[in-house]
Amino acid sequence: MRILIAEDDFTSRSMLAAVLKKNGHEVVEAVDGSEAWSELRKAEAPKLAILDWMMPGLDGLEVVRRIRQASPSLPTSSEDRPYLIMLTTRGEKADIVAGLDAGADDYLTKPFDAGELRARIEVGRRMVEMQERMAEQVRDLRRAMKQIEDLEGILPICMYCKKIRNDQGYWDKVETYVRRLSGAELSHGICPECMEKRYPEFRRVVPADGSDG
Repeated sequence: MRILIAEDDFTSRSMLAAVLKKNGHEVVEAVDGSEAWSELRKAEAPKLAILDWMMPGLDGLEVVRRIRQASPSLPTSSEDRPYLIMLTTRGEKADIVAGLDAGADDYLTKPFDAGELRARIEVGRRMVEMQERMAEQVRDLRRAMKQIEDLEGILPICMYCKKIRNDQGYWDKVETYVRRLSGAELSHGICPECMEKRYPEFRRVVPADGSDG
């Protein structure tokens, strides 16, 4: 997956990038908080970011706050918000709580352990994939609701051939219209009334005593 690293220290940034690349990830590097904020506002922004707490300009905590506050207006939907890991030398519980309260999903202390980094990235990857699945389910539900609304609305139907006018102004057969909206496949049969009207020769003869025999 694509991962953003925002770290102003060249050595730390290079070490992080090396570990992530070794594990098959694509790395996007930012040298400060302002650059990280710019990268995360792009339409194809990385879904996971590691943000150093102490950076010139915008620090990592402020970047986290901005991302969470701006989630509804970002190019990606709120369901696809990035997974954010704070990287810090601060080990006090109060500092960790402050980072999580600001909207960070996880934290990693410096100097980091490569094994712990891989484990936390794996947790983030699973969370991102789960969010993507949930977002797709939400989109499917919205499409289904729209289809139901279309079916429940007033449908222009030809009084002669019974074709239905679609949203583009073209006339579809009923079967085509229903299949396009619901995905259902229709089978054809003949109701008793039409059978009696169109094929009288096959009309069922009922004995005078009213029995079926």
